[in-house]
Amino acid sequence: MSIREQLQGKLGFGTAPLGNMYRDIPPDEAIATVDAAWDQGIRFFDTAPLYGAGLAEIRLGEALARRPRDEYVLSTKIGRVILDELEDPLARDMGEKGGLFEFGLKNKIVNDYSADATLRSIEASLQRLKTDRLDIVWVHDVAQDFFGDEWLAQYEIARTGAFRVLDRLRDEGVIKGWGLGVNRVEPLELTLDLDEPKPDAFLLAGRYTLLDHERALQRLMPAAAAQHVDIVVGGPYSSGILAGGTHFEYAKAPPAIVEKVARLTALATRHGISIKAAALQFALAHPAVASVIPGASRPERLLEDQAALRQAVPAAFWQALREQGLVSALAPLPGA
Repeated sequence: MSIREQLQGKLGFGTAPLGNMYRDIPPDEAIATVDAAWDQGIRFFDTAPLYGAGLAEIRLGEALARRPRDEYVLSTKIGRVILDELEDPLARDMGEKGGLFEFGLKNKIVNDYSADATLRSIEASLQRLKTDRLDIVWVHDVAQDFFGDEWLAQYEIARTGAFRVLDRLRDEGVIKGWGLGVNRVEPLELTLDLDEPKPDAFLLAGRYTLLDHERALQRLMPAAAAQHVDIVVGGPYSSGILAGGTHFEYAKAPPAIVEKVARLTALATRHGISIKAAALQFALAHPAVASVIPGASRPERLLEDQAALRQAVPAAFWQALREQGLVSALAPLPGA
């Protein structure tokens, strides 16, 4: 069964906010948010050890413990091992994402893409998630935004370590699929060029959105489609700026982005739709995209996401986007 067939619907739930990203979320609010996702019919949940140093996995595991395991798809990530030793979250070297989980747990996070660390990470995730199996495992953030000029060296460790372990676990039926979960296009292009091992899907965050899709369309998206490697789009709201927030790329949005969002919002308003509807439906229009997983830290956000997915968007809106140069000429649009 392909990743696309497993995902049981177009909308998933990204749990980075449950790791106290940006703010200290009360435990009951975090659990209520997962419950709201379930009540809205969402059955694909994505998490990672990095999110709050295990906090998001713990909260997700608690919320899903009451649910039948066969009724949902669960993905997490490897590449970061969480230790019992404590550290100052603000002192962590997280590349361009410094301070992102300052309100999370204080456990020390170690970057390690080796074969041994991959197995240890999976075992620890299973314990935090209170489950006996994972469906999809992503190799997390082996890219420029976290490692700068060292990213290729880290990628090589992952290629000879994590990639091969995950390929074997899939072939043995321990997991149903694996891939990379990154915020950059280049590691995915590199992986598609490998003769082996072969991934099943990619989780691409922030690089196929209304605001940022040109680079992905050049080579990645057509190559993924040709090789039947499914794309899960993370961060469809570009860190929140497309959902009424002020963050873009996990930082305060620069003036040029704010101006473009204002143009997109004005156009959406003129056609009687929400900017969220435009963002979600744009991402899903590409044939390589199997699912989109916006994050949420409040229950009401899940209702907004489902409403946005169902909202009828007039063809005139997409046509206006194209005519005003707000989307790439290469981007497939809904209904086209």
